[in-house]
Amino acid sequence: MISNVREVNFDGLVGPTHNYSGLAVGNVASMSHGGLESNPKEGALQGLLKMKSLMEAGYAQGVLPPQQRPDIGALRDLGFSGSNHDVLARAAADAPQLLRAVCSASSMWTANAGTVTPSIDAPDRRVHFTPANLQSSFHRFLEPQTTGRVLQAIFHSEQHFAHHPVLPATPAFSDEGAANHTRLCGEYGEPGVHLFVYGRQAFGDVRSGEREPVRYPARQTLEASQAVARQHGLVESQTVFAQQHPDAIDAGVFHNDVIAVGNGAVLLYHEMAFLDEEGTLDELRRKMTTPLIPVRVPIEAVSLEDAVASYLFNSQLLSNPDGTMTLVVPSECQEREAVWRTVQDYLLAGNNPICDVVVKDVKQSMRNGGGPACLRLRVALSEAERAALTGRVLLTNDLYEDLTAWVNRHYRDRLAPDDLADPQLAEESLSALDELTQLLQIGSVYPFQLG
Repeated sequence: MISNVREVNFDGLVGPTHNYSGLAVGNVASMSHGGLESNPKEGALQGLLKMKSLMEAGYAQGVLPPQQRPDIGALRDLGFSGSNHDVLARAAADAPQLLRAVCSASSMWTANAGTVTPSIDAPDRRVHFTPANLQSSFHRFLEPQTTGRVLQAIFHSEQHFAHHPVLPATPAFSDEGAANHTRLCGEYGEPGVHLFVYGRQAFGDVRSGEREPVRYPARQTLEASQAVARQHGLVESQTVFAQQHPDAIDAGVFHNDVIAVGNGAVLLYHEMAFLDEEGTLDELRRKMTTPLIPVRVPIEAVSLEDAVASYLFNSQLLSNPDGTMTLVVPSECQEREAVWRTVQDYLLAGNNPICDVVVKDVKQSMRNGGGPACLRLRVALSEAERAALTGRVLLTNDLYEDLTAWVNRHYRDRLAPDDLADPQLAEESLSALDELTQLLQIGSVYPFQLG
């Protein structure tokens, strides 16, 4: 066991180009809100307020910067030329969907930034990172290179941190990061078991009884999950690979973190989360050194439709010093009677460590299909590892005030998809990001800063 280990939730800042373009196939909220006006300022402030409230409640909270958007370099790679103004104008006229993709602020959902293995589980006793390739959608495929630079800038010490290359960006190794990965353990500093959840298998004979979704694509492959585990030095006794239920994917559960959330020894999950529910639980029980505490929500209590609409399972499950846990849910959970009744009468009243539920308003993110759990990357760090972080990225009251003032200076309070062609928006965004890297003290991480 490693002492003084704390889980730090690194939330992604909502970027200046946050918009509703309906880009994510299989993400019901994203598709249903496509074309509506967004409020980037409100979105960023909602995210910051969530971070601040959790920090004040005693949870360790970090910050990750957004991506450079619009990604004019990507448009140039696709044949658009001329000045930045010309590139944006031509893309808006000839390929508006491409313009919307290169303006996406989807990096706010840092659960997709990558997969993390804490040092207690790694053979070299370093924290391991693999950025997700996100190859299943173009607007997210643009993220990994900058994500890798950001992670290496913050987790820079080679003594404490190890960084791995992005997996090959092919359908066979489709990787969506920690949104399909859960670590279950006793205390954070004790060895854990890593639950990797995948939607399909790319190579070889499909495992007995497995099948794929038919309506929406499965974004994570077994082969990608296995490759990340190998990169991090995880062995068979430390890993469980489970297939997500294809019917859940077809209902809009595009990532496992929309249907299940784990923390410590608790696995809170919907009945339809895993294709082989009992087999998954049995393997976890065999491999965990701490008894598994499964908290199963039956479909009779919460339908798949309600689970997707409320994002009950895309909540943050946080450990308290007294051994209890707090569930941080989006306000949409209160708007669904069956969901809120389940929270009150089943989760809080049940025989499990969940003793408190905190409601947060993250509607700007929710309308694009990302709840509280999407907005954070969980990194378990020892005291020495926290001290080795580079930059000003652990949230304090001073940093919160500085980031809030930064948002108010640079962000618009209204953005429609047609506004994305405005060259002034691009200038505003680059100016804001340049100032942000100085505020966070992480150096040059963006393409425009690197020439």
